Amino acid sequence: MKALTLIFVALIALLQYPLWLGKGSWLSVWKLSRQISLQEETNVTLKARNQALNAEVLDLKSGRAAIEERARSELGMVKQDEVFYQVLDTSKPALVDVLKAKP
Repeated sequence: MKALTLIFVALIALLQYPLWLGKGSWLSVWKLSRQISLQEETNVTLKARNQALNAEVLDLKSGRAAIEERARSELGMVKQDEVFYQVLDTSKPALVDVLKAKP
């Protein structure tokens, strides 16, 4: 009777192995579901970035205002007959003054 019980316990253990530790086990399913949730979060941020870039591309293709804005902010361009004023922050010492103050 003891031998039959040990055989059944061993058989049940062999049947449970693939469920807990095999290729399609609960552990691997849990890991994959965690990876899926992380990838979905990444996809949401990338979709938002792509939508912003797509809107910027459409704006650049359709209007001159966006092109002018980029030329002004990134390239420092000004229109013809336009006066450019540059305001310097005098509260911070200039780099030349800092270098002169060093011994």
